[in-house]
Amino acid sequence: MTVANNIEEIVLKYALQNAYKHNGKAQIKPVIQKIMSELPNLRPVIKTIIPIVEKIILKVNSMTYEDQAKLIREQYPDMLVKEKPKEYHKTLPPLPNIEKYKTIRTRFAPNPDAPLHLGNARPIILSYEYAKMYNGQFILRFEDTDPKTKPPILDAYEWIKSDLRWLGTKWDEEYYQSDRLPIYYQFSKILIEKGAAYVCMCKKEIFHEFVSKSYPCPCRSLTSEEHLERWDKMLNGTFKEGEAVVRIKTDLTNPNPALRDWPALRIINTEKFPHPRTGSRYHIWPLYNFSCSIDDHEMLITHIIRAKEHIINTLRQRYLYTYLGWNYPETIHHGRMKIQGVILSKSKIKLGIQKGVFKGWDDPKLGTLMALRRRGFLPETIRQIIIDIGVKPIESSIDWTNISTINRRFLDPKTKRIFFIENPIRIIVYNVNKDYVCEIPYHPEKSNMGFRTYQFKRGSIEVYISLSDVRMLKAGSSIRLMNLFNVRIINVSSNKVEAFHLSDDHEEAVKYKYPIIQWVPVNDNVDSYIVMPDGRIVHGLCEGVSRTLNVDEIIQLVRFGFVRVDNIKPDKVIFYYTHN
Repeated sequence: MTVANNIEEIVLKYALQNAYKHNGKAQIKPVIQKIMSELPNLRPVIKTIIPIVEKIILKVNSMTYEDQAKLIREQYPDMLVKEKPKEYHKTLPPLPNIEKYKTIRTRFAPNPDAPLHLGNARPIILSYEYAKMYNGQFILRFEDTDPKTKPPILDAYEWIKSDLRWLGTKWDEEYYQSDRLPIYYQFSKILIEKGAAYVCMCKKEIFHEFVSKSYPCPCRSLTSEEHLERWDKMLNGTFKEGEAVVRIKTDLTNPNPALRDWPALRIINTEKFPHPRTGSRYHIWPLYNFSCSIDDHEMLITHIIRAKEHIINTLRQRYLYTYLGWNYPETIHHGRMKIQGVILSKSKIKLGIQKGVFKGWDDPKLGTLMALRRRGFLPETIRQIIIDIGVKPIESSIDWTNISTINRRFLDPKTKRIFFIENPIRIIVYNVNKDYVCEIPYHPEKSNMGFRTYQFKRGSIEVYISLSDVRMLKAGSSIRLMNLFNVRIINVSSNKVEAFHLSDDHEEAVKYKYPIIQWVPVNDNVDSYIVMPDGRIVHGLCEGVSRTLNVDEIIQLVRFGFVRVDNIKPDKVIFYYTHN
């Protein structure tokens, strides 16, 4: 090999390694540093090396990540030095005014009308981490006060708790707003007595016409005694759904109409729309801003961490706190977190499930925590993403590539490697002049993870290889069967490949750049089905040891990607694809 070719080979090696580590995009500076470390004698002529590095990096970066990974595994497997996963350190900025509070108390308050999705993880993890940071308490509160428009799902209470446990967010106290209706009624009466709230019987359209012009509706000027009478009629069922609503008095001249006399409690026909926990016991139900305000005070919440879309709600709730003489909690509004190509809308997902577009809340096309969990994403990954984004008020955007990169760093050091063959074709190797005992480690760097053993008798050996690998073969070419030996191809047909044993030397395969391909024994394999993120199913053969895996175990199918074991049967194994 010429000096120029040798340098190009070294550059390619380090460019691939750098790209593999950094999501498919190699950078010139670290590649040059690696080259100089290996060949310090090139330092005086570094300027002549840079154009070569730039050219090869451009070529490498134009490849797909899958092709980069395949090439480095085949030609430079020793370059796959794994990085340790980042460990979480408390990098969140301090909470404001912590000195005012004896105990820091944060909360997560979901509506149990669906399982949680990736967007929900941000307030969960931030609230939990801050409580932990200050040795405080983290509260779980189910805001389940809308049995009509967003009716709770009985199973969703446990779905949410299961998701929280999976994330590692242990809550200290647990509340259900549907158990607290008498408390809300008590405060409604207090506010009416104070003249801070009133019972409005205007039609919705009439009320909005008044408010849009900053005029009070006719109900607003009635005495507190008259409103208390109306309140009693709401309680005793005289008024029906839509006939009366309790409103909080605010500034009718506020430039934002959404802040003018907002609704606090309304009547719902629970005979027609029963609540899954309380049935038809109650027919007056608080709206979000009322019940949330009361509970944040009653539960001694010190810091509220929620999205910027709640700024209007914060302003509404401050009116109520002022009327009741309470101090409003510290409030941090973070920016919206977008996940590219992911449906997070609960209503859209629910509709998709009803129409059969999605198989359920854990469909691999979705961004629910159920779906991520089933695919094999780790809670550590979700936590790191949220901590990295932090509490910035600006909008943040992540995509599957970001998520997969972080998840890969956590998975790589601890997952078993198993051979998988898609579209299997038999290869017969002749002229094998000795018996072979083939020990294949489950992890190239973790001997403590063990290995599997295959025994082959001299003469001829048959294994399966993938059709995609067969297509690149031709008579006279050489390949290495991974962890086994090198072979020379004799003949390639539509249903089999014939070859003869060439040598055992792995270094020979590296030196002459033999393609290194995986295989499975013809007499020890299992049908394998991989559910992909788009819903399609990939079928092939895995090594028979796959039957000994555990459900929920995440492994790496060599040259295919990470998968989670979903189901194991005597005649097949079902996986869910995680990422490459």
